[in-house]
Amino acid sequence: MVSDVTRSDDPQESPAPLADEPAKRREAASEATVPATGFAWVAGRTGRWITLGLWLLAVVLTVVLGLGSKFSAAETNEARNYLPSDAESTLAYERINEIIKADNVPLVAVVHRDGGLRGADITAVQRQLETFNATPADAKLAVTDPDTNKRRTVTLKDAIRGESGWLTIGDRARDGTSLLILGAVRVTGDSDRLLDSIDALRTGLQPLKDSGLTVKVTGGAGFSYDAVKVFSQLNASLAGAAFLLVLVLLVLIYRSPVLLWFPLIAVAFAEFTSKGVGYLATELGATVTGQSSSIMSILVLGAGTDYALLVVARYREELRHHENRHDALRLAMHSAGPAVFASGLTVAAGLLTLTVASVKGTAGLGPIGAIGVAVAMLAMLTLLPALFAILPRGAFWPRTPHFGDEGGDATHGAFRRLGERIAARPRRTWVVTAIGLLICAAGLTAFNPNLSQSETFIGNVESVEGGELLAKSFPSGASAPTQVVVKDTSRAEDVSAAVGNVKGVAAARVVGSGDGGALVNVTLDEDPYSTEAEDLIPAVRAAARQSGGPGTLVGGDTAINADLASANSRDLKVIIPVVLIVVLLILIGLLRAIVLPLVLIVTVVLSFAAALGLSSLLWQDVLGFGGADRSIILFAFVFLVALGIDYNIFLASRIREEALRHGTREGILRGLGATGAVITAAGIVLAGTFLVLATTPVVFLVEIGTAIAIGVVLDTFIVRSILAPALSLDLGHRIWAPWGSKSPQDKD
Repeated sequence: MVSDVTRSDDPQESPAPLADEPAKRREAASEATVPATGFAWVAGRTGRWITLGLWLLAVVLTVVLGLGSKFSAAETNEARNYLPSDAESTLAYERINEIIKADNVPLVAVVHRDGGLRGADITAVQRQLETFNATPADAKLAVTDPDTNKRRTVTLKDAIRGESGWLTIGDRARDGTSLLILGAVRVTGDSDRLLDSIDALRTGLQPLKDSGLTVKVTGGAGFSYDAVKVFSQLNASLAGAAFLLVLVLLVLIYRSPVLLWFPLIAVAFAEFTSKGVGYLATELGATVTGQSSSIMSILVLGAGTDYALLVVARYREELRHHENRHDALRLAMHSAGPAVFASGLTVAAGLLTLTVASVKGTAGLGPIGAIGVAVAMLAMLTLLPALFAILPRGAFWPRTPHFGDEGGDATHGAFRRLGERIAARPRRTWVVTAIGLLICAAGLTAFNPNLSQSETFIGNVESVEGGELLAKSFPSGASAPTQVVVKDTSRAEDVSAAVGNVKGVAAARVVGSGDGGALVNVTLDEDPYSTEAEDLIPAVRAAARQSGGPGTLVGGDTAINADLASANSRDLKVIIPVVLIVVLLILIGLLRAIVLPLVLIVTVVLSFAAALGLSSLLWQDVLGFGGADRSIILFAFVFLVALGIDYNIFLASRIREEALRHGTREGILRGLGATGAVITAAGIVLAGTFLVLATTPVVFLVEIGTAIAIGVVLDTFIVRSILAPALSLDLGHRIWAPWGSKSPQDKD
């Protein structure tokens, strides 16, 4: 037990320090009153400097070694890189490369003139392609960045090829308004090659645009280009916007010009370090995408700030009870440290369940997200208290907490009064609250998980505009042909004929052969990135195998997306039960009970359903999206369950602490009163940081950002503040069953 009467090394903390006692001796004596063990060690006289030094070393190494930029360079945003290695479209992709001797993505440019192309237009296209194709592969080309209008020099690198060499003129529309330019881009392990090649092509075709023609680059290469461009520009702007938002929120929460910088400094250190550790994870095989990189940054900032708020709140509380700030800090870390650690562990463990996913992009988010949360947690458990240990109590100015001051605590404040109102009618409260959440969950009837790849971006994107322009004059599937690999080349024509007769197929033709077999390109009537096109893949595969034999494989962008949909469906069925089991086991170990963990799990799942229901209505009726990303249910579930349990851990751990001394009923009221303000502030910060994702031009990020923001708000203001306390009060001391023992204050 810590004595409330201690001496301090800071003059403002003790009215009458011993004048003849050296400052260092007084500090050492005060530190001896609370053992500097566990999470309190970093607040010690030596531990604070060692901790600060280690974090500085981590950041310096990350910067000097360039690990942050290497992490960004390791991103992949092509759908084929998300698939499991045994997916049919993955196997087909490998065989296709054996046939055409290149790792490529189809490229289509649409040339269009309203009213019809003229003879001079066709000649101009031919002449322009001849000029472009005559450019040596290692030639330096001057290109214009379409986003900044800045000119730079790139090398073509032998990257753009057609079926028989360089770019070629493909089909012409029957209405005479359009023609296609066909090619492919080699992209293996080099996103810069993709960017350089498409920029060079767009610059090379600029004279056609200057003559009045409309020219749009689309196809798989065009979509990949736009994805890489969007995500390469996204991380910096996202981090800046989220950081600014957190800065504003901390100003409003702390109203201190000094205090708010401590969490921000710790978060900045965590952000740098997490990128370095994330790069090491990619070297071990983790797949990182632009989406997972953006989400990791938001997790570090949001979760890190949440943990900081909890630590600061408990430190402020202890400063009112202890004259010496070192005692207060060590006791705060001794009390709050395990709760923060358990919360971080729960979120990280929940995210790590994603590693069992068959979709590589989903599986990669598991370790990447867990690294972000773990590093943020460690920063708030070590670096933040070390900074507080170094700086005086005056860092809280102008609302400096002094020994003996009154303030919001377990027995005063708005949340204590809310708890007492709930305690008057707990059963009625939780029943009405649950019904309200179920009504919100009814919005799931509007959920439509059929967002197509062409609907991925918000705003004007050239690859999407090109696909729409192409669909006006050609079969939509011409922008990205489905590819059939026939092992027995003698059966290639039979396969082409059989697949061509499948309903929904516009055309099929043999385009080449090689060591891996023959290649048949299949043009679908539907948009190749739509769910309608994906629905055609089973029939195409059945017809191809029937005429080509068991070694026949169907790949291409549409088949890739169909396989991704199948893998996502499998992951949903596997990961959701795993998440629930993992989180439940952690809660049981932390709270040493079964009933209360089950109550918390049920409330968070109900909150998830309500959040997704409200989000579905928002996406469809307000934002006008064509549907929801197929992976949104899985990601939203993992994040909301993990983050929702996060807040419940803060509450439940404090309830358990108070219940051991005051009884279950009073413990619930004291726990809610003590944690209400800080958890509400944490919820607002976390919801705000995720809502920053809604400012991006990527539909998936907007959806995940809004869904989690809505879910966190429900968890903060409804589940944690009303539903969980009401259920706990109704159950009474039974929440600690089967191992918990009643406090002497508990009544049967």
